[in-house]
Amino acid sequence: MRKIDQNFRAALDFLYTQLPMFQRVGKTAFKKDLTNIRKLCKALGNPHKSLKAIHIAGTNGKGSTAHLIASIFQAKGYKTGVYTSPHYKDFRERIKINGTLCTKSFVIDFVQKNRAVFASIQPSFFEITVAMAFEYFRKERVDIAIIETGLGGRLDSTNVIRPVLSVITNISFDHQQFLGNTLPLIAKEKAGIIKKNVPVVIGEEQKEVKFVFKTVAEKKNAPISFASRTFRLNLLKEDLEYSYYDVYKNEKLHFKKLKVNLHGTFQHKNIATTLKTLDALPPTFSFSEKDIRKGLEQLKSLTYYLGRWQILAQKPLTICDSAHNEAGLKMIKRSLDKISREKLHFIFGTVNDKDTDMMLSLLPKDARYYFAKADIPRGLDAKVLMVKAKTKGLKGRAYTSVANALKAARRAASENDLIFVGGSIFVVAEVL
Repeated sequence: MRKIDQNFRAALDFLYTQLPMFQRVGKTAFKKDLTNIRKLCKALGNPHKSLKAIHIAGTNGKGSTAHLIASIFQAKGYKTGVYTSPHYKDFRERIKINGTLCTKSFVIDFVQKNRAVFASIQPSFFEITVAMAFEYFRKERVDIAIIETGLGGRLDSTNVIRPVLSVITNISFDHQQFLGNTLPLIAKEKAGIIKKNVPVVIGEEQKEVKFVFKTVAEKKNAPISFASRTFRLNLLKEDLEYSYYDVYKNEKLHFKKLKVNLHGTFQHKNIATTLKTLDALPPTFSFSEKDIRKGLEQLKSLTYYLGRWQILAQKPLTICDSAHNEAGLKMIKRSLDKISREKLHFIFGTVNDKDTDMMLSLLPKDARYYFAKADIPRGLDAKVLMVKAKTKGLKGRAYTSVANALKAARRAASENDLIFVGGSIFVVAEVL
């Protein structure tokens, strides 16, 4: 192993073993407080204060929306930083510039230089990675940083930034143990990213929560707009790689046959949110129709976009997607129903702090299931999952790993069958 790879592995081992990581261990790693991230940023010279940023929260679609926006910025020629979480295969997926992962040497240096600071402040894994992203984007002098929240908004570690624009995609049930068990309570947490005098774009106008956003925006004198009021997309056709839309703005044809490197019954909402975001940006940023078309058509190649409706193989057709909450799973079922196939083979796993009964009740009844536990402490035991699934009329077997579940599905499937892998980001990560 090369020296840099050894040092990179040592840096990651430090981050993973010394610090609680919510994605792996759950609520014991969750800190409802911005004290540590503020201390950490101050120790680094407040790198976030030098960034022009777009801050994105929401239950579903925030990762896709972040990459859609970034791709258009990149198509225009802006140096574009993207911070998202969690990662699938490589820690550095969290911190990218123009679709290129941050360097191993930067991660190594950042961890080595700041060990004393970490020892003093005792930040979480997420707090360190957020601060690391801010420092990398400052060092590389990005023109814009697209920053996705982790959990919620109000007390999320990313919420120390003052962006040029805030974006909230939508509200659905997820992480109720932290954010509240009603949609207005969850919306209130997400609305915590709305800043004084900073415009905010809301993706979907949902009657249960729009009053929450309006109230907070009015209190903070933040100009508010709803993407779904301005943009309407009419799906013309789609294949497994691209979707084609006529785009209407205020009910007038705005873009004819817009080609987007995404598939899914839900992506029109994220595209509308993206287009409204471009409208709401300060005039220092401007985009032509050519920039927008290029960015949307070349999304995956420009931004290193992973794990969302990703095709793994053609015969049999094998797709993975990391949707893992109520709204996301409903969208996945609608998309699967549209695909012509014989049998559906569904590899499914989840984590132990999700509403498993709700998730299972939304899954297709006609599929053959391959239950598996992702290789993280939070993973729900496959046999427990199989027993619960039986009560919902879902039939299948438990497997010792995601890899073994996928092998079994491939053995059982014919060329005209469909294999789907999902239920958790961590299940998907093991098949990429």
